[in-house]
Amino acid sequence: MKNFETLLIHGGLSIDETTGAVNVPIYQTSTFKQDALGKTRGYEYSRTGNPTREALEKLIAELENGKYGFAFASGLAAITTVLSLFKSGDNIVISDNVYGGTYRLLNQVFNNFGITFSVVENGDYEKTITENKNTKAVLVESPANPLLSITDLKKVSEIAHKHGILSIVDNTFMTPYLQRPLELGADIVIHSATKYLGGHCDIVAGLVIVRDEELAEKIAFLQNSIGAILEPFDSFLLIRGIKTLAVRMDRIAENAQAVAEFLDKNDAVKKVYYPGLKTAQGHDIHSKQAKNGGGMISFELKENYDIEKFFSSLKLVMLAESLGGVESLVCHPASMTHASIPYNVRQELGITDGLIRLSVGIEKEEDIIEDLSQAIGKAAK
Repeated sequence: MKNFETLLIHGGLSIDETTGAVNVPIYQTSTFKQDALGKTRGYEYSRTGNPTREALEKLIAELENGKYGFAFASGLAAITTVLSLFKSGDNIVISDNVYGGTYRLLNQVFNNFGITFSVVENGDYEKTITENKNTKAVLVESPANPLLSITDLKKVSEIAHKHGILSIVDNTFMTPYLQRPLELGADIVIHSATKYLGGHCDIVAGLVIVRDEELAEKIAFLQNSIGAILEPFDSFLLIRGIKTLAVRMDRIAENAQAVAEFLDKNDAVKKVYYPGLKTAQGHDIHSKQAKNGGGMISFELKENYDIEKFFSSLKLVMLAESLGGVESLVCHPASMTHASIPYNVRQELGITDGLIRLSVGIEKEEDIIEDLSQAIGKAAK
C-alpha cells in the first residue's frame, strides 16, 4: 500500500483469518488450549501474546515503518520497559524539556537502581554525551512537552550512533502520520497511545516500535517479564481509533494553526510556542522532518492577566490532564503534567507558572477561538 491513509485502515492484521471479520475480534482470554505438550496454535498465555494485541502491534510497526511493535498498559509502562534495557551505572541523556512523568521516572525510580540521566546543555548533544562517559542512550521528544522545542532528529541519531549509543524518540505529539523518527535514524520510537492514536480520551495505552531484530528480542523479553501489557479490549479500541488518525490530525492541525496565529496576534499574549508558526524557533528543522505543526500549542498571558480566571472562564475548552482527543483540552503544566519536576528546574527550563498548554480538538475553529478570546478578556486584571 503506497498511501499512509489507506495503511491506517488496512495495515497490520486488519481481517480475522478465522472468520473473515473486517474488525479483528476481541480475544478476551487469559490462556489458550494446547493440542499437545509443546504444541500450540501460536498462543499460550495472553501476557506473552494475544491475537488482538498482536494485530495492533503489527499495525503500529507498519505505520512507523518499523519491523516490530509492542503494546503496553500506558505510555509510562512503555517508557519503563525501554529504560529497563539499561543497567546500573548507565546514563541517559534527555532533551531539555520532556514529559514530567518521564522526568519523574528517571529521577525518582530508575535513579534508585543506579541509572542516571543528564539534561542536554543548550541543545549540544555532542558535548553532553562526551562529558558523560557512561551514556548509553539519548531520549528526546520533538516537539517537546510542554514548550514545543524542536530537536533535529536525524542529527541527534547520527551523534548517538557515532558514540555507539541508542537514539530513542517519544513521538506522541506528532504520531506516525506527521513524523516517522525511525526513517530519520532513531532506534526506538515510543508513543503514549492514550493521546492522538487512541484519539477519544477513552483508553490508556503505550507503544514501542523498533527495526532491529536483536533489540526487538530484548524488548519482547522485557514486555513478557515485566508484564505491563495492553489488554485485548483496549487493543481493539486503539486499532479503531487509529483508523481515523489521518482525518482527525488534518482537522486538528488546521485548527491549531489558526488558533496559534490568533494567539500570536493577541495583545494579551506574551509568548506563543507552536512549531507551525514561521517565527517559531526550530520551525525550519521541524518543517523538514514533520508534515505540519501538529495540534499542541503552549502560550503565556501577560502579567496583567489572571490565568486562574482564564481557566475558570472557559466554556468550550476543558481544563483537564492529557491531550490528543477530539475535544480541545487545556492544562497548567507547572501544577499538572510537570508538577513532578522541581520548581527550580522548571524555571531553568522555561516551564513557568504562567505557562498554558492547549491541545486543540476538531471543533469548529472559530468556536475554539471565540472561547479562548472571551476567557482571555475575563482574565484581565
